[in-house]
Amino acid sequence: MSIASMTGFAREAGTTGSYQWAWELKTVNGRGLEVRVRTPSSLDAVGEDARAGILKALSRGQGQLNLSLSRAAAAPKVRVNREVLDSLLQAVSGLNLPANVQPASLDGLLNVRGVVEIDEEGGEPGQDAALAADLKAGIGRLIDSLKTARLREGQALTGVLEQQLATVSRLVDEAEAAPARQPEAIRAKLDAQIAQVLESKTQLDPARLHQEAMLIAARADIREELDRLRAHVEAARTLLGEGGPVGRRLDFLAQEFGREANTLCSKANDVSLSRIGLELKAVIEQFREQVQNVE
Repeated sequence: MSIASMTGFAREAGTTGSYQWAWELKTVNGRGLEVRVRTPSSLDAVGEDARAGILKALSRGQGQLNLSLSRAAAAPKVRVNREVLDSLLQAVSGLNLPANVQPASLDGLLNVRGVVEIDEEGGEPGQDAALAADLKAGIGRLIDSLKTARLREGQALTGVLEQQLATVSRLVDEAEAAPARQPEAIRAKLDAQIAQVLESKTQLDPARLHQEAMLIAARADIREELDRLRAHVEAARTLLGEGGPVGRRLDFLAQEFGREANTLCSKANDVSLSRIGLELKAVIEQFREQVQNVE
């Protein structure tokens, strides 16, 4: 299983009768899962069903679902009400018209209210069962397309994160092999510091001096930080290999990476170690930023 990004976009469109519709779904990164829906008011129920499907399919991210709906103009259907027309003709035929009055013409009769009926297709979209069914099928395809897009983005993210973890591992190896970490270098540095103190001709307790020297040596030891950094690298690689919604755990690991790098920098007793520590902090910050996009 691969990791998925929280960033994605999908569109699904179709035609149902005289309706043309299009679903659009966009997601970005977020701490939790939230989906906002915008549909025509008569299709609120369809929108809520779509929202429920999205919440079930995803784990994290902020989403915006939009439904656009239009209807092609249809020619109205004209129907002559024969009952009304026959009744009208019968009533007219029985009239004795004055000589100066012309008999009723067809166009005149058709203009009488109720003779000609015009049926214009209408009704609310929410009452169209075929439209509701097509929209429901469309949202299913839309969710599948979005998940595919997020997985594709996740594959690209995996490559970036693996490269950053490789850089962290390399820098840890460099810190491990740094000359300033060798016992001889640490001893020489302590000897120099002690000699500088003794030159001040201050009366010092030899036992206390020994204790201080041991504390300085302990504070300069970065063995635990290096071991924990290596453990965090392996844990992150395992999560990337497992895939699925691992963004929160990767985010936690990124914070732990940062703590160890900060401690290493504070313990650095040499310019070379300080440089490695600063590079570690930089790549860990990049790692943390990328992890914010992982579902």
